Amino acid sequence: MIHSMDDRRAVSVTITGRVQGVWYRGWTVEQARARQLDGWVRNRADGSVEALFAGHGPDVDAMLDACWQGPPKAIVINVKVAEATDPGLTGFEQRPSL
Repeated sequence: MIHSMDDRRAVSVTITGRVQGVWYRGWTVEQARARQLDGWVRNRADGSVEALFAGHGPDVDAMLDACWQGPPKAIVINVKVAEATDPGLTGFEQRPSL
């Protein structure tokens, strides 16, 4: 389904808990691409995972819900969400750790 740019939403997300070393980033790339989202994901030095999701509003919301679950070995404590600037049609990638 093709959506207009008007119904897009972009959010910056920080996921905390046991989210590094449990394939969280790879899982996030798969999940975001399956939802045709744009953005990126990376590990942070403080042990959290940071991501930017942009796309059709309901698809972004579904991704945020999925982030609370994560891959099987993850233990998610919190998903902090802030509205963000839409990066445009970039695809979704895993970025180097910060």
